[in-house]
Amino acid sequence: MKRIVSVVSLSVLSALLSNCAAFDRIGQIGQQPPLSAIENPTSQPGYKPVHMPMPTPQPASYSPNSLWRNGSRAFFKDQRAHQVGDILTITVNLNDKAVVANETQRSRDNKEDSGIDNFFGKSKIPIMNAPVGSRIFTGDSNSSSDGKGSINRSEALITNVAAVITQVLPNGNMVIEGKQEIRVNYEVRELMVAGIVRPEDIQSDNTLDSTKIAEARIAYGGRGQISDVQQPRYGQQALDLVLPF
Repeated sequence: MKRIVSVVSLSVLSALLSNCAAFDRIGQIGQQPPLSAIENPTSQPGYKPVHMPMPTPQPASYSPNSLWRNGSRAFFKDQRAHQVGDILTITVNLNDKAVVANETQRSRDNKEDSGIDNFFGKSKIPIMNAPVGSRIFTGDSNSSSDGKGSINRSEALITNVAAVITQVLPNGNMVIEGKQEIRVNYEVRELMVAGIVRPEDIQSDNTLDSTKIAEARIAYGGRGQISDVQQPRYGQQALDLVLPF
């Protein structure tokens, strides 16, 4: 009974939460989905600075009567992004394909047979005057298994997105985050890129390939009328959670 009450309560709560979102969408009927406001990534709820293992800081050394500072990457000022607030272009070029096929087969056949021919040299058991059974125990067992699995995945994403440096780590590596929203008719496409990059990997034109982003987080999705049609309704989602079959 308690389980039934819990299931009903969960269904009602899911329906109420979904209805709140439905009420918000009522005012958007016939309107284009709104774009998100431009905000500071570091002020977003849940934002946390990245902490990574750092090497021992090395103090900068200068040579007397020299215009060149030890450790400098260029004689003139570097125009590439290098400090918090600078912008660089991320070239997202993902073309992943994976094909995996596994098959496992196993078979086993066991047979047990035990018995006696006589009882202390006699063909009958004393007192009971019963013949000795030739077989006491006989057992057979068979087992087999056949398992197959396959994966065929292909993904491709080619685009560019501008990212902002949100943090510079003590070793010079930079934490970046970039978001892009594109609205076409009644559908908004969202692209998010975040991770850690090295200054040395940034090209002279201030671009960086996405394959050189450490701890990369790349998300591509959308919202709008097309995305709504592709998603099951909240009632169906609630039933999928509670139905055991």
